[in-house]
Amino acid sequence: MHAAGVETITKVIVTSGKRKRAIARATLYPGSGVVKINKSLLGSYSPPLAREKIKEPLTLAGDVAEGVDILVRVHGGGYMSQAEAARLAISRALVQASRSERLKAVFLEYDRQLLVADVRRKEAKKPNSHGRARAKRQKSYR
Repeated sequence: MHAAGVETITKVIVTSGKRKRAIARATLYPGSGVVKINKSLLGSYSPPLAREKIKEPLTLAGDVAEGVDILVRVHGGGYMSQAEAARLAISRALVQASRSERLKAVFLEYDRQLLVADVRRKEAKKPNSHGRARAKRQKSYR
């Protein structure tokens, strides 16, 4: 135990997160606080709004995030869906690593999407509606 009451992480933790079509897999190792998204450092991740979205769980976790290295592989979806999938995977890994109910409560209070996946998906296209999912053209039988 450290002075701050944070356990040292000894084993590798693998978690995943999904958002729309994006799937992220986060691997957490004991380390010095390095975060990489698709083999590039988080500091150079673009666009900046997505970078800030991914930083949220790291900021909230504080000491726990400083003692671990996190590698995230994300594919599919758009850049914002990828960012949200990555932050979900990171949050889950940090909670699992710290085994702290307090950290879990902090995440849930800040934003429930940090620990609970958003299950909404794109609605399937319907026949005879020219590629639209809803609002079919009205028929007149006159």
